[in-house]
Amino acid sequence: MTHTAVGWHIELEFQEDDHRTRAAALVRLPDGKEVRAHGYASRHHTDSNQPRVGEEIAGARALNELAMKLLTKAHDEIDEASGRTSHPITL
Repeated sequence: MTHTAVGWHIELEFQEDDHRTRAAALVRLPDGKEVRAHGYASRHHTDSNQPRVGEEIAGARALNELAMKLLTKAHDEIDEASGRTSHPITL
């Protein structure tokens, strides 16, 4: 049996200032829907300015939120298809 490989591309964009980093994550699904999420990081005033670290933290938080939204979407689709309430899907 041949299986078709499906790929998802996740976009991450960052906005930074001297003390904060904001990450926006977006995934476009094969069904045409988009799922978006955000993550933030703040630099303590005594920490050195390391933009890459802020991006990693904000990006990880955005991806974590994105994962939770995808799990919720899948859970809702399972419930809709089965006509019953299923157990929550968790990480």
